[in-house]
Order: sequence, then structure tokens, then C-alpha cells
Amino acid sequence: MPTVISVAPEGEGWAVRCPEFENAMIFKSGARAEAAARRLAQRFGRAGRPCVLELRLRNGDVAGRFLCPAEQSLDPARSRAA
Repeated sequence: MPTVISVAPEGEGWAVRCPEFENAMIFKSGARAEAAARRLAQRFGRAGRPCVLELRLRNGDVAGRFLCPAEQSLDPARSRAA
């Protein structure tokens, strides 16, 4: 089951939430919150954990949902030239 990372309005700012963290990350700008959420999703992917990035508008509507797949670890022996 993928981890859901959400970006949603929080008071005058924007919050990035993830069930892996106890506290939300708060940003003044929605663009900065989205960038932080994308970086977090990339880190989860590199660690082999799939994510869903959910972006919400000020009115609470879903603006978009993006699947961030887990990256497959490369076997170093297979990546060498023969």
C-alpha cells in the first residue's frame, strides 16, 4: 500500500502531511509546500517505498494525485559491462 503524502491549506499557509511523521510541515507558499512534498516522495521512492502525492486547493478540492513508484535497486553485478 503506498504512503499518502498530502499538501493542503492550513490557516494562512499550506501543510505537508505524511503518516510517517507526527507533525505536519507548514509553509507560507503552496508552491514551496508542493516542492517539499515532491522531494519527500522522491526520497521514499529511492528507499523502495511507493507514494501517492495528493494536492488540494484552498477550497479543499483535489487538484491532483500523482503516483510516485518505488525505484528498483540495481544489482551492481548486472550493471557492469561484460
